[in-house]
Amino acid sequence: MDIRPVTFDHPDAVKLNDQVQAEYAARYGDGGDATFLSPSDFAPPNGVYLIAYDEFDSPVATGGWRTQDANDEGYGDGDAELKRMYVVEQARGRGIARRILAALEADARAAGRVRMVLETGDKQPEAIALYLSSGYEPCAKFGYYRHHESSRCYAKAL
Repeated sequence: MDIRPVTFDHPDAVKLNDQVQAEYAARYGDGGDATFLSPSDFAPPNGVYLIAYDEFDSPVATGGWRTQDANDEGYGDGDAELKRMYVVEQARGRGIARRILAALEADARAAGRVRMVLETGDKQPEAIALYLSSGYEPCAKFGYYRHHESSRCYAKAL
């Protein structure tokens, strides 16, 4: 497994983002995640976007973080927001998401962020299990979906 930083508009990132959006739509019955993301959100030192490639150099997983500070959407100063964690179906169960999560946490910590925050949904039990087993705890809701009943927010001190 080779985990590489890429831009959010890299062709492999776009491909996997389209796949995760389709999965969100299937699970929640809508058009996917409407949170606005820009490639500049993930530009170091204010974030990073990673793709894991398998032994055949095929992209199999993604994840990124972006800088957040206190604002009217419920973020706090020093937050790093986790975004677009996704593993293609055929690569699940191999610990790839956990490796990406650890790499993202280390990168955010090195960039001076003090807390990793994330929002997921109640129809993503696998994601919730990963985060809970990685030391994340429920926190006050924040972000675009903070008023949605199905939204679940978690945080972990870095």
